[in-house]
Amino acid sequence: MDEDEAETDVAAIADALRDADTAVAFTGAGVSTASGIPSFRGDDGVWETEFDPQSFHVSRFRSDPAGFWADRLELHERMFPDDVAPNAAHDALASLEAEGHLDAVITQNTDGLHQRAGSEDVVELHGANHRVECQECKQKEDAEPARERARDGELPPTCRACGGPLKPDVVLFGEQLPTMAMHRARELADDADAFLVAGSSLTVEPAASLPRRAARDGHLSIVNFDETESDRYADVVVRGDVTEVLPEVEERV
Repeated sequence: MDEDEAETDVAAIADALRDADTAVAFTGAGVSTASGIPSFRGDDGVWETEFDPQSFHVSRFRSDPAGFWADRLELHERMFPDDVAPNAAHDALASLEAEGHLDAVITQNTDGLHQRAGSEDVVELHGANHRVECQECKQKEDAEPARERARDGELPPTCRACGGPLKPDVVLFGEQLPTMAMHRARELADDADAFLVAGSSLTVEPAASLPRRAARDGHLSIVNFDETESDRYADVVVRGDVTEVLPEVEERV
């Protein structure tokens, strides 16, 4: 793509967001990897190179919660370095929302970086790494104290309220996406006049169906390094770095 074509496509995305009554962004791993968080999938993803996905299946948690948590701590240290921070793509989306040009962010990421950047309406399809949930009373709490107790040998860490086992508040293999989050995401996709995909390969269903839903009646833009299955439904496709393209879009809106 030459420079003039790229500028035209960026302008088209900005125009769609500016003119939309309802504008939604959908983000995937490509937005997080720019902050130094490894990808789970792909040839160099942690599922291919470092960890066995079955170790993080919900059945493993139920049958061997202590072993699950030991492996989960190792995965957490690999995936979420202490210095991880929002990048320019997160900042651009937060600015678009603050300026009234974006209504919500739907994300497949569990790192909480959208909220740290300032996005307020974030739909977390795969849950949140910064929370844990009690499997008995269903109370949710901050994950770091639970991780600290696990590091000190409490495997699994237990609920301070009822003593039940705590589970990371993320979608494990073998689990369905949260019903309310998926319902809200579908509503947003159906209502969106402009739907902006950023950094997602759009290979994991049912989340990957959202851009197709949005494209029925709205303007669909996709910003991603690689081709996606939904490119053929898109009005604009930009092959580029989300940390460069999204700030350019925000400047033009």
